[in-house]
Amino acid sequence: MRSLLWRWLLIGTGWLSVGLGTLGVVLPVLPTTPFMLLAGACFAKSSPRFHRWLLSTKLFGPLIENWQRERYIKPRSKTVALVVVAVTFSISLLSVDPLPLKVMLVCIWAVCTFFISRLPTVPRSQRSRLGQS
Repeated sequence: MRSLLWRWLLIGTGWLSVGLGTLGVVLPVLPTTPFMLLAGACFAKSSPRFHRWLLSTKLFGPLIENWQRERYIKPRSKTVALVVVAVTFSISLLSVDPLPLKVMLVCIWAVCTFFISRLPTVPRSQRSRLGQS
């Protein structure tokens, strides 16, 4: 019973992540990549069918597969993510008035930029050969 509950919790979290990640494609402040990576992890542990479906999507499949197999994202994907985050947060900052809201946006922007910039762009198998961790 406990494993069945855990499985359904993972499936629910996976679909919630897919929904939030999909919204992140059109909403400037909501990130897409972390939600899709979370969905991939949840589906990998709970539903082979949903996991295969997610990996078969042209937009998210290669990104998730690279992350799950070699723990990296392509340099171009990293650059695009950093540029999109910078543009959307800049637009958001210009659109709001209250200083506390601007400060909050800058803090979230900094955390997102820090997180994305730390993602490796070299596959794990090549990092060990290059002496990187």
